Amino acid sequence: MRELVEDDCEELAYTTLMTTLDRLFKKGMLTRTEEGRAFRYAPRLSREELHRETAGEAFRELLDASPASSLPLSSLVEVLGERDAQLLDDLAKLVQRKRRELNELQKTRQRERGKGVE
Repeated sequence: MRELVEDDCEELAYTTLMTTLDRLFKKGMLTRTEEGRAFRYAPRLSREELHRETAGEAFRELLDASPASSLPLSSLVEVLGERDAQLLDDLAKLVQRKRRELNELQKTRQRERGKGVE
C-alpha cells in the first residue's frame, strides 16, 4: 500500500486508496496477503483473463436479456463482419472446435452410463 502512495498516487489520500483496494478485494478483483501489519494486494486475474471473463459475462447477459437467442448472435456476426472478415473465419473455427469438444464429452458420458458409472 505504501508503495502505491509513494510511487504512483501521491495526490490521493492514503485512506482513499485503502478503501478502494479493500472494496476491490471484497469484490474478488484482488487478492491480498498479510505482510506484518500491512496487506499486499495483487490482481486476481491477468489482463487477458479479465477481458475473457468480462466478455463472457456480457454475452451471458445479452443472451439472457433477449427473447430470441439468435438476435445477439446475429448482431455479433454483423459486428465481426464489419470489423474484419478474418474474425468471422476465426469464429467459425472456434464454433467447430467447441462442437467437437461437446461431442466428445457426450460420447464419454454415454460410455460411462453404459458401464453404470455416474
